[in-house]
Amino acid sequence: MDSKAMEVFVASQAPISLNQAPPHMSRPSIILKLILGLLWGIIHLAISLFNLWSLLIYNLECYLISSGLLRKYRYLNLDRLKSLAIVVDSKEAKNTVKIRQLLCWLSTMGVKYICLYDIEGVLKKSFEPAMKGSRDGKAGEYLGIGASISHSSHKDLVVECISGSDGKEGIAKAANLLCSTYLNGGTHGNGKREPAFTEADMASSLKAVGCGGPEPDLLLMYGPARCHLGFPAWRLRYTEIMHMGPLKSMKYGAIVKALYNFSKKYQNYGK
Repeated sequence: MDSKAMEVFVASQAPISLNQAPPHMSRPSIILKLILGLLWGIIHLAISLFNLWSLLIYNLECYLISSGLLRKYRYLNLDRLKSLAIVVDSKEAKNTVKIRQLLCWLSTMGVKYICLYDIEGVLKKSFEPAMKGSRDGKAGEYLGIGASISHSSHKDLVVECISGSDGKEGIAKAANLLCSTYLNGGTHGNGKREPAFTEADMASSLKAVGCGGPEPDLLLMYGPARCHLGFPAWRLRYTEIMHMGPLKSMKYGAIVKALYNFSKKYQNYGK
């Protein structure tokens, strides 16, 4: 092989230049990917800035409400709020200091009945021993929330603690009680009539097994999830549900705003 043939052979075996695009990717596709990546970055930045702006506005509004600078939030009309439910994520329910502070705030606002719920029963273990010593179910003084406030409404505060065992297990116990009552009280033999259980019968059975209680008018959810986390469904027929964010970052102004918004809502219960 002569020198010219050798040069041609070496040139044919030379690697592809670094500036040349791979054969499987054309230059227009590379430009398109760069444009899409740039658009994705701009959208992500815009959403982050919007969330930051919303958080700043929210914190500012809560501060103004707490300071009493917003006049419409100074006086709350809680005539429609007969019962309030607080659903807390079980991990955050271990923070009893925050729970007591929350009860204190709600008591000063004039709330009379509060139902505390977490699915694992952390609140039950924390507060039931204190409530067992209360009289007539008024547990405000026994929960230790009255020492830090000068308002007298804590004396009339009623606190109920329930957990996930009061959900499906509660309805199963009530159903068993209804069936046993029917079997023991009805006529026997072929003349036994068909059972006709009413809503009142189920309510009395739930109360008999210790799983009854008033239906909350408003439910405040504290935790990462935007759901009631297994709160007894039969007590949520007409309940207004509001997500309040993490318990560790709860704010007095946010609670006042939630109660104010509830007082302005119109609920059509039908006939």
